Amino acid sequence: MEKKSIGEMVNLICRAVALAMGVAVVTLSCLSRLELRSAVTMLGIGLSCAGIALLEKK
Repeated sequence: MEKKSIGEMVNLICRAVALAMGVAVVTLSCLSRLELRSAVTMLGIGLSCAGIALLEKK
């Protein structure tokens, strides 16, 4: 297993959280188990994580 730097790990975690939040909102919305306020909060968290991942320099 190769070692990763802290920056690479943060990038990977942020990308995973962004994906998970998007999938969770779609799934819960289809099941009619999600309130609008919760959906906006979850999508905001996902978008913030995506922004952090995109801002990291390669």
